[in-house]
Amino acid sequence: MKHPFLCKLETAWKPQEWRDLTVIVCVSGGADSVALLRGLASLRVDGPGKLVVAHFNHRLRGSASNADETFTRALCEHLELALEVGSPNAQPTEVAETSEAAAREARYAFFEDVAKTQGARFVATAHTADDQAETILHRIVRGTGVSGLGGIPRTRPLATGITMLRPLLTISRSEITVFLESLSQPFRDDASNRDLRFTRNRIRVELLPELTRDYNPQVRSALLRLGSLAADSQQVVLSLCSDVLDRCITWQGADQVQVGCKPLAAFPPAVLREVLIALWKNLNWPQQEMGFDHWNRLAEMLQPGQSGKQHTLPGKIVAIRHEKNLQLTRHS
Repeated sequence: MKHPFLCKLETAWKPQEWRDLTVIVCVSGGADSVALLRGLASLRVDGPGKLVVAHFNHRLRGSASNADETFTRALCEHLELALEVGSPNAQPTEVAETSEAAAREARYAFFEDVAKTQGARFVATAHTADDQAETILHRIVRGTGVSGLGGIPRTRPLATGITMLRPLLTISRSEITVFLESLSQPFRDDASNRDLRFTRNRIRVELLPELTRDYNPQVRSALLRLGSLAADSQQVVLSLCSDVLDRCITWQGADQVQVGCKPLAAFPPAVLREVLIALWKNLNWPQQEMGFDHWNRLAEMLQPGQSGKQHTLPGKIVAIRHEKNLQLTRHS
């Protein structure tokens, strides 16, 4: 009988959808990514497609980071799968919360490069239902709009012709643990996941357990339900925003656009914020550090009387309001 984890993974991403394609599987060595790799390897059916593992060694934890890489190499040899390993160009000196976005960007750039080199159609990551709940709560604490409440999307474009996909978003860490135990499959434990200097870790280690214990034993399910409802609502909003963007955007390349302000003058701030969020998604610009205040400030810049205003946003994005348009430029 097929293990329940494999049944859920098969339902989430049917093997027939990727049997003829190359899939990059992102593996850190932790439980979630090891389970994803073992699951996809078990479900793979005959076809011209292949699984290629990508491991990014951030070198933030010295010998422990190198041991993660060694473990991943051994696992790939056991499964007879190709492995691509990347690392930062410069040696990091410390783990700091301010470096989290930069580390993520470097990791995803590596995954994109591997996908292009291998001719891959999909890049699969091991975000789980627990990650989803933590992300939604993190955004609530930080401040977010409806789109942020939608949490981690199941898919998103990584580059032209390459889609990042998260097949484990409906599967919990406890289900992953049971699956790995059934295989007697070891995995690496990243001690930095318990480092309370990181807000995300404090939410996982302190806040969520407290909410579960003292307020609602089903708080994770409640957060996931909220995320699902918000994502459904956002799809309706995005369809409306797409029409607005078509009327007011002048594309000047992947790193610069101009937003015509006159067509937007009649819209309330709530709609303007959603239009800007949709624009960020179309451009694949980083949204992780963009809070409500950032979106609200940008929406204000679209309104009359803002000529000459300028703001620098997360991701090295500079917004300059001219007389008739808002210019947005992302600097490298």
